[in-house]
Amino acid sequence: MIRKILFTFLFLFLSVPVFSQNDSISDMKPKEKKKLLKKKKKVIYNDSILLSNNDLLVGEIKKLDKSVITLKTKYSDSDFKIKWQKVVSIKSDRIFIIAMNNGVRLNSTINSIENKKGIVNLDSGVNSFEENLIDVIYLEPIGRNFLSRLTVDVDFGLTMAKANNLKQITSNISGTYLANKWKANGFYKIVLSRQNGAADINRMDGELTGNYFLRNNWFLQLGGVYLSNDEQKLKLRSTYKAGAGYYFVHSNRMSLGTGAGLAWTTENFIDNTSDKASGELYLAVGFNKYDIGDLSLLTSAILYPSVTEKGRYRADINFDMKYDLPLDLYIKMSLTYNWDNQPIEGASAEDYVFTTSFGWEFN
Repeated sequence: MIRKILFTFLFLFLSVPVFSQNDSISDMKPKEKKKLLKKKKKVIYNDSILLSNNDLLVGEIKKLDKSVITLKTKYSDSDFKIKWQKVVSIKSDRIFIIAMNNGVRLNSTINSIENKKGIVNLDSGVNSFEENLIDVIYLEPIGRNFLSRLTVDVDFGLTMAKANNLKQITSNISGTYLANKWKANGFYKIVLSRQNGAADINRMDGELTGNYFLRNNWFLQLGGVYLSNDEQKLKLRSTYKAGAGYYFVHSNRMSLGTGAGLAWTTENFIDNTSDKASGELYLAVGFNKYDIGDLSLLTSAILYPSVTEKGRYRADINFDMKYDLPLDLYIKMSLTYNWDNQPIEGASAEDYVFTTSFGWEFN
């Protein structure tokens, strides 16, 4: 069953290009599309950004995401990655997918206005308006390929000790694909532990989620959450949910959002306990802080009040702290906590795992 979940995770991520938006202009009006395509043919990579220390960099803007803008230049073997707060001016004639902190998403050029500090002009080819530079939270050139929108993290942890012949392996693979109007993300984590004189530990966490962005920081959400652990005697718990959410804060420094909806959960157990199925509500909150130098924090908590089982409540809590190293490497500490106030007989009401790992990020 776990192999099927892993296969499904990989299949869905590899299938994203089939449904992805190539240039994100297919749904635009003919007149607007014609002007955008005309500008697109004139692409010349002479984008420029001026930094707060008066350094001027010229090259190809590849992406702005999580408060970091990436610029490729002819005079450097590696891309420049610069904190967005250090950028005081930007110039480009190219068309970008742009997201603002108020939830607005559009396809437009972006150019700083002379004599107006911190103000940029956004020109879609049909409409033109002014915005604060710091309010731009996402930026990517139209026409970029599938891989440019995909972020994948792979990390591993290994513990070995002579005492009791301890061996423990942890691994995690996660990915995010961000398009103009929607986002897909997922992860698959395992913890395997073997030790003489102690029971084996087997644990698996997996999740697949898709968000469709609406106006004014609202979004729709579909997802599946999977859990297997020995402590709660879960061979596999599968939860499928659908709902809506809202970002209270969505900026270059952090994001804070909440969501709610309906969920359906099925549970298979390690022992001879009969399978269970239940309908639930879900209430979720997520916090992401990524403007702490090379450190980023991600926290999420979900409460599942049962509708079909009187008095039953479940909760899942995740916390990740990631420290970026050179060469796209990183160190990560993670804490996962699962709670159920009505476990089956002989099972624990809670299970948690704390891991440290070393990994690599593809972006």
